[in-house]
Amino acid sequence: MTNLDDAPAGRLGNLFRTTAFKLSFAYLVVFATFALLALGYVAWNASRALDDQMVSTIEAEINGLSEQYKVGGLRRLISAVERRAGEPGASLYLVTNAAGERLVGNIDALPTGLIVDPGQTEANYARIGGARDVEHRAIMQIFVLPGGFRLLVGRDVAERDRLRAVIGRTFGSSVGLVVVLGVIGAWFIASRVLKRVDAMTETTRRIMAGDLDGRLAVAGTGDELDRLARNLNAMLERIGELMRGLRDVSDNIAHDLKTPLTRLRNRAEEALRTAETPDALRAAMEGVIEESDGLIRIFNALLMIARLEGVNAREDFQTFDVAAVVQAVAELYEPLASEQGLALHVETEGAPLTLRGSRELIGQALANLIDNAVKYGGASGEIRLSAARIGDTLLLGVADSGPGIPSEARGRVLDRFVRLEEARSRPGFGLGLSLVNAVVRLHQGTLALEDHAPGLAVVITLPAGDPTGG
Repeated sequence: MTNLDDAPAGRLGNLFRTTAFKLSFAYLVVFATFALLALGYVAWNASRALDDQMVSTIEAEINGLSEQYKVGGLRRLISAVERRAGEPGASLYLVTNAAGERLVGNIDALPTGLIVDPGQTEANYARIGGARDVEHRAIMQIFVLPGGFRLLVGRDVAERDRLRAVIGRTFGSSVGLVVVLGVIGAWFIASRVLKRVDAMTETTRRIMAGDLDGRLAVAGTGDELDRLARNLNAMLERIGELMRGLRDVSDNIAHDLKTPLTRLRNRAEEALRTAETPDALRAAMEGVIEESDGLIRIFNALLMIARLEGVNAREDFQTFDVAAVVQAVAELYEPLASEQGLALHVETEGAPLTLRGSRELIGQALANLIDNAVKYGGASGEIRLSAARIGDTLLLGVADSGPGIPSEARGRVLDRFVRLEEARSRPGFGLGLSLVNAVVRLHQGTLALEDHAPGLAVVITLPAGDPTGG
């Protein structure tokens, strides 16, 4: 079956519907409108300037001929008009008596009654010696001389009409060229945009079909499509991480919860089978309750991690003193560290050590790190809890002197239910560092596991400002 979108007509329709084509066409209309206005303004000004020049020439000639009449009378005026009318490229001249009869001039015919009214006008005329069937037009000015004589001086407007014709042809060809180039440009731009959008669409189809490793292509131009592609790729990367985490959690739950659930069932079965006294039955039930509490703690940790990965968890953020939280957690865990033969040292530097976030979650994260340091920090040594401000960042650190974590396993231990072989003999479910990592990501910080030589150093970097951008 043929996809209509892939057919030439369908692709052409998609091209015309693209925002790029519509914007380009809108720009074309706006530009063409301004071009029309600009060319029209130039044509109008050119025609007006030519008319003004002709009127000025006519007025100058009328003034000169009227002076000739004042000085030498009608005879001198007629002589001057005859001389000027015979020159190449001469203006139009006509002298009539009060009755309108022609005395001298190079005009053969005028509209009836035109010569009677003085002033400036534009009318058709016929020149002496020219064809009467060919229309000529001129700007004329009629001046009344003493004695009722009329003096008409005019200029043919053929030159002005030719200029207007040239401007009109230029006007039409320019607008046509602008429209053609604009349409070609709009098609070129829209086709390039549509090509990139089609590539993105094809990638999204593969992703929806199950290829979660697919990513949108980035052209490297830095335009809005590149920015969109980068943001979508970041979103897809995050979705991929969540999907991988979901698969890992499902697998780990199936493996890691199977043992405590089996143990819980076996204890209950053994209590039903062997408990002969109330005390024995009570002891068996206490063991069942203890196993159940462990399972509840696992699910509570999973629920907390899921809640921390939601954006709404930032709604309850407040500004608080991190140094006070560090001191409170240290006081809580100092007796436990002493029982294990470990010295707990606290260092706070810089002021103010304020953070906008969740006091309880930051305290929970530090408590998890110290609890791990007490469990895996060795039979003797020290635990160092630090908080410092450097510029616009806060650094929280927990370092121990235990065996540490191999560098190749430091990224893996942040996943849920991941426990190294050396730690499987100790109590725990492999969710402590996952919870810490979720808290750090909620506060838009970073978590780093470093070598303390000996031991492990966990460094949390948090923005000292408002992580929500508020």
